[in-house]
Amino acid sequence: MRLLLGSLFAFAAAALIGLGATWFVLNKGVAYGGITIGAWTAWPKNGTPGIDPYARATVARSGELPVGSGDGVTFYARTDDDMRPLDGRCDVALSGTTPQARFWTLTLYDPEGKLVANSVQRHGFTSQEIIRSASGIFDIMIGPRARPGNWLPTGGIERYVLALRLYDTPVGLATRSGRDTPMPAIIQKGCP
Repeated sequence: MRLLLGSLFAFAAAALIGLGATWFVLNKGVAYGGITIGAWTAWPKNGTPGIDPYARATVARSGELPVGSGDGVTFYARTDDDMRPLDGRCDVALSGTTPQARFWTLTLYDPEGKLVANSVQRHGFTSQEIIRSASGIFDIMIGPRARPGNWLPTGGIERYVLALRLYDTPVGLATRSGRDTPMPAIIQKGCP
């Protein structure tokens, strides 16, 4: 009897830990094999056969089609460079350069992965339409109020996620640190 109760307890504990870990990974967006550069995080194996089971479950749950490793990589930012969550009621300055890529897109999503509704129907920028300085550096203002230049409206939502997709880029599986890979800085200011 004691052996049976001990076995049932061990099975229940293992199931609770396993299901709890799975729930945490699926709801918090944590997966293996990620690379982080500043506030930006990417999972280059998501578009390959080597994707880990938790990332596969996250992709299946969200319905997102990951960028294939031969095509590029997607970096996500949920916080600014000071690790504060991105707040759509604040002004955020995104500035700098991107890693070498033939083409890139920057898109604004809500935490559920849907495009952020706004009055001007602008949800992102591409590398071909962005206004840059003579040195190649760009500045994008992200916030609820209109700004001159590169402005991306947040619609005043409380939280959002930025997705920077780099196409035909050497950044990916071989990248392990941010020393050789320039990523745009994310600075939050003007918060109420």
